[in-house]
Amino acid sequence: MKIQILGTGCPKCRQLEANAREAVSAKGVEAEIEKVTDIDEIMEMGVMMTPALVIDGDVRSVGKVLTVEQIAAQL
Repeated sequence: MKIQILGTGCPKCRQLEANAREAVSAKGVEAEIEKVTDIDEIMEMGVMMTPALVIDGDVRSVGKVLTVEQIAAQL
């Protein structure tokens, strides 16, 4: 599984990354977590607001920080 956190490094982006890491750990799944900070790459994915959560190429959340529980439910 590949999880991408799209954002420029703002506090909300960092919180989403932390929540994603905690959700992966809690579910016991194997996942690669990647931060994407390049605005051009983010826009290529069709995302205009950050932070955003992408799981296996599917944009799951845009413009908000999902909780650990919300992320875990999508894994």
